[in-house]
Amino acid sequence: MDDWIDYYDSTHTIYASRLHRNLHFQVIARDIIGYISPPDAVVLDYACGEALSAAQVADACGELILAEPAPGVRGRLIARFAPNPKISVRSLDDLRNMKEKSVDLAVMNSVAQYMTPDELDSALAAIRRLLKPGGQLILGDILRPEVGMGRDVLALLRFALTHGFLKDALIGLVSTALSDYRQLRSRVGLQRYGETEMIAKLAAAGFTASRAHLNIGHNPWRMTFVARHALATPVSVNNR
Repeated sequence: MDDWIDYYDSTHTIYASRLHRNLHFQVIARDIIGYISPPDAVVLDYACGEALSAAQVADACGELILAEPAPGVRGRLIARFAPNPKISVRSLDDLRNMKEKSVDLAVMNSVAQYMTPDELDSALAAIRRLLKPGGQLILGDILRPEVGMGRDVLALLRFALTHGFLKDALIGLVSTALSDYRQLRSRVGLQRYGETEMIAKLAAAGFTASRAHLNIGHNPWRMTFVARHALATPVSVNNR
């Protein structure tokens, strides 16, 4: 995961435009909010990235913890959200010092693909330690083995057409094809999981899980899973 952390901590061109970037985070925030209950919940966003719309999430919960491994991104988060008393920013290492069973909802969105299977297992163990009995883990934007990059491109173009940045998206796709991102993706690769495989992986980590009906974010060909402690009541995902 270190190579990807370094990439996202650099000046990258993963977003086609400022509008694309802003909409990306707005949609994720909207979808995360849909999982928050009760309104005083403590929410952990694991490897949150720039989290530009985190203030919206914070408005919907009691406390929002943004945990981010990239030091440059983390510094920007601290500066951006310092005035907001409901938001705290931490490194992933800081999570080891958090109190057990202190989080109602944990979200790990568009992160698992950048981790080795062992790194994901470690992250799931860390999150499970922090979740309260009955707390939920939302594991979003999981890449499927049978779905290639073409569907990612199509999802982006549909999103761009709907929101008015199609020209920028087309230019951005060309830039990405020539960028460090494409080279890194070719060299390091991205982890992909089938639905059954991910449910089994979550079970091995001590969770009961189901696939949500809708993925977090704009890509309908990726998957989101909703999980609880294995000893807790099985989760229902009928609302997603």
